Amino acid sequence: MRITYINPDSIKEITSLLLKRSPSQYTEYENTVNEILKNVRENADKALFEYTAKFDGYELTPENIIVTKEEIAKAYEELDDEYIEVIKKAAANIREFHEKQLRNSWFETKADGTLLGMKITPIEKLGVYVPGGKAAYPSSVLMNIIPAKVAGVDKIYMCTPPGKTGVINAGTLVAADIAGADVIFKAGGAQAIGAMAFGTESIPKVDKITGPGNIFVALAKKAVYGFVSIDSIAGPSEVMVLADETANPRYVAADLLSQAEHDELASAILVTTDEKIAKAVSEEIDEFLKTLSRADIIRKSLDNYGYALVASSMDEAIETVNSIASEHLEILTRNPFEVMTKVRNAGAIFLGEYSSEPLGDYFAGPNHILPTNGTARFFSPVNVDDFIKKSSVIYYSREALKRDSKAIELFATNEGLTAHANSIHVRFEND
Repeated sequence: MRITYINPDSIKEITSLLLKRSPSQYTEYENTVNEILKNVRENADKALFEYTAKFDGYELTPENIIVTKEEIAKAYEELDDEYIEVIKKAAANIREFHEKQLRNSWFETKADGTLLGMKITPIEKLGVYVPGGKAAYPSSVLMNIIPAKVAGVDKIYMCTPPGKTGVINAGTLVAADIAGADVIFKAGGAQAIGAMAFGTESIPKVDKITGPGNIFVALAKKAVYGFVSIDSIAGPSEVMVLADETANPRYVAADLLSQAEHDELASAILVTTDEKIAKAVSEEIDEFLKTLSRADIIRKSLDNYGYALVASSMDEAIETVNSIASEHLEILTRNPFEVMTKVRNAGAIFLGEYSSEPLGDYFAGPNHILPTNGTARFFSPVNVDDFIKKSSVIYYSREALKRDSKAIELFATNEGLTAHANSIHVRFEND
């Protein structure tokens, strides 16, 4: 793992390199994605079925597009009972955490004849996209669906690509059933995003689309934003470990590798105040790579986006953390809670040597759908608020409006909007 001393130029170079992994940079695929979306919008099921046959090798029809109860029951039979119980426990933890995020509508009345408030309403229809094949992650199914159920979304439709025989990953189906998906469709890729965004004869138009996917899915979500809402345009996974001289190099190395194994574009960065820790972590990584099954992927990830950054002080280390704004941040220092108070930008923060990143991926309860590519500076993890909308409520009595009418008319007139002013004026023109 390359060891680099922190300076303004090195951080600027690293930040620029990481941003190049964003799906927004892959403009060469946009024309293909836009053509798929246009075809689905115009030809609905016909286009969806043709693309499924072309890309997934499965002949989709109105009769087989929906996953049946029998298929879900068979999926349960294929999974080990212990694994099913783990999925259920993780689902319970996720549900409990997100239930604490619920908020209620509120209204405030005043003696002067006014009522102001905020009405909280869940969105009506959610579309959840779930990758298929080797990239099937039941944990992401739970993280997308459960907060929406907690928020009170009426209907949750899930799309996931079928195999060549029409079979869906068993873990995906079981997780969807436990989480509470209402309907599961056998459809994947940009065409599934288009189907949920515009609606077809088989798949209803939804209000919002969430869930990860490949570059075509990511660009499709970007393209349909405005027709529907989306969660984000997620980039490759990333982890940062902030460590001082008290950190265990073996733990740090293991945690960096847990993200580097996702794919060649994943980033794993150590920021430390101790050069000895940087060297020890690098040595531990070399040892782990001798035995890990995805060693080839990890090596490419580390070669391209892996760093051990050495800071001259903890303040400089924290400044670096905030500049890069990583998706996952582990703090392995003498007093991680104190350091955490100085962190402004991170998707999820893991404190101490027994809070490694996979704990958040699978089991603890907080959502693992997190801002990537530096967007933790202004975005948050997926949460219950992502599945509600807020309507402001205003009531004024005649007396209350009359009291403020001249002020409102003056404001409107000064903006050159005389019809706005007149809307107030006509209510009192006979007084």
